[in-house]
This record gives sequence, structure tokens and C-alpha cells, in this order.
Amino acid sequence: MSATADHAETSLAVRLGFQPGQVVQEIGYDDDVDHDLRESIEETIGSELVDEDYDDVADVVLLWFRDEDGDLTDALVDAIGLLEEGGLIRLLTPKTGRDGYIEPSDINDAAQTAGLSQAKSVSVGKDWNDTKLQTPKGSKR
Repeated sequence: MSATADHAETSLAVRLGFQPGQVVQEIGYDDDVDHDLRESIEETIGSELVDEDYDDVADVVLLWFRDEDGDLTDALVDAIGLLEEGGLIRLLTPKTGRDGYIEPSDINDAAQTAGLSQAKSVSVGKDWNDTKLQTPKGSKR
């Protein structure tokens, strides 16, 4: 009944915009990822997340990134190449005070350099923030 629909509408993955049937490629998986978020996404899309070895384009790239993971701009440029046209990157970074924290200004600079627009950042779980990044939709004057 409506209890199930209400639960689905309030799941974290649904609030983040994940939809059934999407292909979500996960990059940067490690022991510290938020397993509840991963499960919520898999439940919403109706399949498992695909990993770095996936050889087709994805609708969404779920990029777990920590300060010690290297150059964020390079990681974002690589992620763009994995996306279907109009796809999204969900950049997951540790929250303030957590190991691997990245300054929001560094995220913004890397996104701009990679040609992405930053839509918004939200808290996802106790240790991670999610920043929605998207490729420009067509050229603007």
C-alpha cells in the first residue's frame, strides 16, 4: 500500500535522484564507503553497481574520493569518459574532520577545470558528503 510507496520516496537514493534501470558505475570503492548508501542505490536502480572494469557507458558515476586518492581534476575527467551523454557524477568525499577531507573550494575548482557544473552538495550518512556534478547541456552563448 502507501507505506511502501512512502518508504521508497524517502530512501536516500531516491532523494539523490537515482532511478530504476540506471547503470551506476562505482569508482574508488574501499572499506570506508557508506554501505547503507550503496544498498539504497542498488535497491532503487534494481541491480548491482558496476565496477571500474565495466566496459560500456554509465548513467551515473559514483566516485568515492579522498584527499590522498590523487588529483581530483584527473579523476573527474576520467569519470566523464565513462558517462552516457547527459550523465551525472555523484562525487562522494569525507565530511569535515574525517580522514581524506577535501575543501569545498578544491572540489569547485576541480569541477570547473574538468568542465562540470556543480549542482549541490548534501550530507549522505555520518562520514560522507555527496556533490552532484553534471556535464554542460549543450553549448550556451
